[in-house]
Amino acid sequence: MPEIPDLEVFSMNLTKMLQGKVVKKLEVPYPKKLKTTVATLKKQIEKQTLTEIYREGKQLRLAFSNNNKLGWHLMLHGEPALFEGKEYPKWTIIALQFTDGGGLAMTDFQGQAMVTLNPEESEVPDAMSAQVNAKFLQETFASSKKAIKEVLMNQDLIRGLGNAYTDEILYQARISPFSIANRIPPAQLKVLASSIKKVLKDGIKQILKHDKHLISGEYRDFMKVHHARKNESPGGYAIQKHKVGSRKTYYTEEQQLFT
Repeated sequence: MPEIPDLEVFSMNLTKMLQGKVVKKLEVPYPKKLKTTVATLKKQIEKQTLTEIYREGKQLRLAFSNNNKLGWHLMLHGEPALFEGKEYPKWTIIALQFTDGGGLAMTDFQGQAMVTLNPEESEVPDAMSAQVNAKFLQETFASSKKAIKEVLMNQDLIRGLGNAYTDEILYQARISPFSIANRIPPAQLKVLASSIKKVLKDGIKQILKHDKHLISGEYRDFMKVHHARKNESPGGYAIQKHKVGSRKTYYTEEQQLFT
């Protein structure tokens, strides 16, 4: 699933490519996950100018000149895709054809990606916001006896963190992913708050360095521990892998366990 750095790069590049284009036609070949009717979408989005594409939590937002917005939740395998002419890509969920002949689609071979017209704004702070600091983490974790990784990935507490970057953040902070949230000392929470911003910002830089025009996919080769082909951390410790359901957690003995 694309995470904050991926979505930041996608939105940045898509805005550069598509800002100012006018929607000639909107199609929804796969309306199963649609949160409104196709007719309503067409009425609100067709003939409108695309003003910006930005990230909100784990979603992309497409903003238009009439103040309407489309929320795109890519889920596990959804991807933005550019196309030319009237034939949109395979597995398209929604397609916007512009007056200049180009187009933007969201594809998903699993059909799980979701489109929402004017999604509700959330009061839950984004992981990259200034609000997510040491004080916020201490207050948020105070009553939680769950593992820190589970808490960080709870979108009802902090928006935007996913499996891969949470592993990297906890490694950077040297906190075991199995630490109990309310047992982590204040000094370590300060390190964790700093690590969240550092890892996410570095992820954006690394992705842009790899491909400054990227609009889809997940580039993870730079990651220090969350990497299937790496066996050793930069500190020389063996990378451990623990599977819970379909999700893998990567960590090392460098990370302190607080219980």
